[in-house]
Amino acid sequence: MSKADQSQPRSPRLRMQRGPLTFFLVAVGVLLTLGEPVNAAPVQDEARQFFERFVAAQNAHDLATVGSMLWNSEDFLWVTRGVQVRGSKTALNVFGSYYKGTWHLDPDTNQLQATALPDGTVQILVPVTFTRGEPGQAAQQATFLISQTIIRDPSGWHVATIFPIADTHLK
Repeated sequence: MSKADQSQPRSPRLRMQRGPLTFFLVAVGVLLTLGEPVNAAPVQDEARQFFERFVAAQNAHDLATVGSMLWNSEDFLWVTRGVQVRGSKTALNVFGSYYKGTWHLDPDTNQLQATALPDGTVQILVPVTFTRGEPGQAAQQATFLISQTIIRDPSGWHVATIFPIADTHLK
């Protein structure tokens, strides 16, 4: 086909045949473009459900379930009672020591904020009232704003960081 032939208007019949394909490609492009925000809510809902299961496992003092929900890494980080705890195995030992006494979490899930971040990561912010006490000691309550980073890998969601913040009302 010469350049002169290529510049000629295409026949209406050819345009009609290409019309459905063009419409389909444009529709797919629009759906792909709009699809990301639609997927954010389910990711945040999954993160919320995971957080609630994590709290339930802690309240049940279920070390095996809590351990399976922690990021299995030496880079796991938890700050508790002013102490930096690194690594999921170390964290599990600390949880075990807490479970010997009183340890109960009561999150205010009405204030839970889940922010979807890139690469299967969600940041959770939620006020939590802790009821805790050493074995044989009276339990005390304290409320903290808890910041958790959770990540999703092929085996599911895992807690990567836990940071308590004394001021439960961010300004």
